[in-house]
Amino acid sequence: MPRVVPSLIALSLLLVFPALSSAGELIVSAAASLTDAFSDIEPAFEEANPDVDVIMNFASSGSLYHQIEQGAPADVYASANPRWMDRAVANGFADTAAVRIFARNALVLAVPAGNPAGVAGMEDLTDNRVAMIGIGTPQTVPAGQYAKSALTAAGLYETLRGKYIFGESVRQVLDYLARGEVDCGFVYRTDAVNAGDSVHILAEIPLENPVTYPIAVLFGTTKPAAERFVDFVTSERGTELLEARGFKRP
Repeated sequence: MPRVVPSLIALSLLLVFPALSSAGELIVSAAASLTDAFSDIEPAFEEANPDVDVIMNFASSGSLYHQIEQGAPADVYASANPRWMDRAVANGFADTAAVRIFARNALVLAVPAGNPAGVAGMEDLTDNRVAMIGIGTPQTVPAGQYAKSALTAAGLYETLRGKYIFGESVRQVLDYLARGEVDCGFVYRTDAVNAGDSVHILAEIPLENPVTYPIAVLFGTTKPAAERFVDFVTSERGTELLEARGFKRP
């Protein structure tokens, strides 16, 4: 499918990545929850492939998909759930045969250090002492989609609507928690663990579908290194680096 005329988002990315014609550069659009793990993978891959300069582009999976759809430059796409990768395949930006699941994660309910609101679990979210709940925007943030599904299954999503503080990525929700700007929030276990003492995990949230991460080389790239990058992420070395940041094997 031909890419559409670049939007303002795509044009802004063109300004961010001005040297796209360089064969040695590889643009990887990756979910915000992969920031720490892929920031480890990037130098490890470059050390094994000294002819390649990897440029990371982190945002919510939905925002990244919309960037790709609008013509923004990207060679590899790594999403925090299959929904956005399925959409990329359905709309002709990736081949279904090229999609690989490379990691799993878990959604947790977390609170700021000290738990000022005294939240003990999901059963407390309707209590008056819980005024602000951090959640990723469900339309574009997979962690928000997972949280909405869990809250809907518990019959709480609409009841709590007036308490939500929406984040444009799971990392933004984590920042709300770390700064104590919300009483509790829904983030991935890897994010909460890597936040250290500033965030405390209360409970892992049961989900109908597990949190899985697909990755694929995008149509249109002419960079042989794109396939090598995907191979590296799915290799034993890549898996070790992901596990070091709390991700589970697929």
